[in-house]
Amino acid sequence: VRGSNMIQRFLKTTFRRTFTSKSEKNMPLGGNQMPRSGGIASMMRLPIQDTGKGLDACFVGVPLDIGTSNRSGARLGPRAIRSESVLLRPYNMATRAAPFDCLQVADISDVPINPYNLLKSVNIIEEFYTDKILKYNCKPLTLGGDH
Repeated sequence: VRGSNMIQRFLKTTFRRTFTSKSEKNMPLGGNQMPRSGGIASMMRLPIQDTGKGLDACFVGVPLDIGTSNRSGARLGPRAIRSESVLLRPYNMATRAAPFDCLQVADISDVPINPYNLLKSVNIIEEFYTDKILKYNCKPLTLGGDH
């Protein structure tokens, strides 16, 4: 019974800190606000924005598989990762890590690569990261395809 009370107190504290704080940080959309099968398919159901302006970190997809010769399909990786990420929680129950309490994070979509020209795609990726992410001192968390 004693262990049960400790777990209940921990859950109440974690819930209160994570979901009822007046933080100005972006938080993943919870299952009580929108069913996990619905809503925009952003990474962890975070807000979407065009650049890394005002962010500490951002998720960005690179849907590329031009360098793959035999088994293409890696270009679908960013979309598949985002789709599965609806099950992730904004905190870790075991470690008590709650990165969204201290980091401003959003999904800035995918790099619009050229699916027919690898060299042009590399240039597009470099420009995208320079102009839309690194310029704002934002740390990219890249969802890949071919790399």
